[in-house]
Amino acid sequence: MTLKKVLFLIALFTLATPMFAQGNSNGANWVAISAGFSMAIAAAGCGIGQGKAIASACEGIARNPGAATAIRGALILGLALIESLALYVLIIIFIKVV
Repeated sequence: MTLKKVLFLIALFTLATPMFAQGNSNGANWVAISAGFSMAIAAAGCGIGQGKAIASACEGIARNPGAATAIRGALILGLALIESLALYVLIIIFIKVV
């Protein structure tokens, strides 16, 4: 794809956003629907991140069993931080929907 086409698509998407600013007339609650999708994306991202973190920790412990306690501590801290991202999304959803 050439640079002109990419810039044209970016300009097209940027200029088309005011079209979606009009009121909702069909009664659908788009905030709740988009909140569900955002939670699904956040949960999927956190699941992938946690899976990679656990796999790397297991590999590190298998290569150097003497460092298992340090790796385990870093793993627990990392998993808690990853999980907090999903909880932040859940809190934002509750604030926006309710």
